[in-house]
Amino acid sequence: MNPLLQDEAGNIYGGLVGEICWNWLEVQYLFVEEAYRTFGYGKQLLSTAERMAKEKKCDFIKLDTLSFQALDFYLKQGFEVFGTIPNAGSYSHYYLTKELSQNS
Repeated sequence: MNPLLQDEAGNIYGGLVGEICWNWLEVQYLFVEEAYRTFGYGKQLLSTAERMAKEKKCDFIKLDTLSFQALDFYLKQGFEVFGTIPNAGSYSHYYLTKELSQNS
């Protein structure tokens, strides 16, 4: 699974790479170039991935992030922290999940 943010010329400005395993989607990478980060593209990429996961009958999405990355962004998208490793390279490493309702 790899939804992309690209222009008509095919230039890629962001994307999401994930893998469906059994009953979940694991997001491995989500990236939006800095110049495009205030326009809601990250949210759109996650929404597309969530829709694809629901189509594949996934029950949840899981991902991880470091404290200097996008924790607040993921929390705003409905993810919840289920684990933390403090002092992972002098940062905190967060593991997050989001339950998917097949009705929405």
